[in-house]
Amino acid sequence: MMLKGAMVPHFPLRFGIRAGTISLALVGLLAGPVGYNRPMCLHHDLHTHSLASDGTLRPRALVERARQAGVDVLALTDHDTLDGLDEAQAAAADVGLRLVPGVEISVTWSRLTIHILGLQVDRACSELRNGLQGLQAFRDWRAEEMGRRLAKAGIEGGFERARELAQGRIVSRTHFARFLVEQGRAASVRDVFKHYLVNKKPGYVSGQWAGLEEALGWIRAAGGLPVLAHPARYRLTASKLRRLIGEFKDCGGVAMEVVSGSHSRDEALTMAAYSRSFELYASRGTDYHGPEKPWVELGRLAELPDGCAALWDSELWQQAA
Repeated sequence: MMLKGAMVPHFPLRFGIRAGTISLALVGLLAGPVGYNRPMCLHHDLHTHSLASDGTLRPRALVERARQAGVDVLALTDHDTLDGLDEAQAAAADVGLRLVPGVEISVTWSRLTIHILGLQVDRACSELRNGLQGLQAFRDWRAEEMGRRLAKAGIEGGFERARELAQGRIVSRTHFARFLVEQGRAASVRDVFKHYLVNKKPGYVSGQWAGLEEALGWIRAAGGLPVLAHPARYRLTASKLRRLIGEFKDCGGVAMEVVSGSHSRDEALTMAAYSRSFELYASRGTDYHGPEKPWVELGRLAELPDGCAALWDSELWQQAA
């Protein structure tokens, strides 16, 4: 069945992807060849983070920076929390930007961690808030356990410093990574993850997150629109990615990120083909975390590839607004 309000061409996929070669997209890579070489549009950036989770800017500073970058519609989608939305909404009213209330929910699927965006959510929804509180409680335990495991490996004070760096409610692996860079254990956050915070490394603690159907249920209960975040980033075979997208849609998912700060040009084109094949709306977002990653800047995104049905042009979007 076609999504209401969408004009989504259907065609069989004739290629697969294995996302083992995914790389962060530099700005210039997002304005590629035929079918993807349209003028850059800065209007919608529907995936960003603030200090409320693992970003480095306060929500107000994030909104102000987005407006200066030419963004008209910004979604704040912090990990497993709604805490930054009130401040962001006040800032958006001050600068004349439309804020989309959102969240990025951590999900365990097929023993992997994936992320689902909830856009246009009602932040007062008790079902969503209760679900996120459960994830936050697990995050609290995981952060303490990461600190204990690092201490066992001879690295003391990790949890305490990560807690200071977080400032907000959420203590994430990114905060531990920043601590380890401070300690001189690695040259960059990316290096830290490879040597300390992934499977079989000293500070690794596996995640036990929400189920896919469960997470989408919270989003739908809050009147929101579920979006599969940066699908090319999960290093899935073509068959496993098709299975993920199919289950996501069966659980009530309506869109997938096609253009992302962590998708290359070719990956965006591939994700566009998947969105058309599965009759899902297409979304885009930088996944911006702060100015420390200058290759990802607010609003600096290509338009959706030809043939995509933009989520923000749909009746579902208008109904949820």
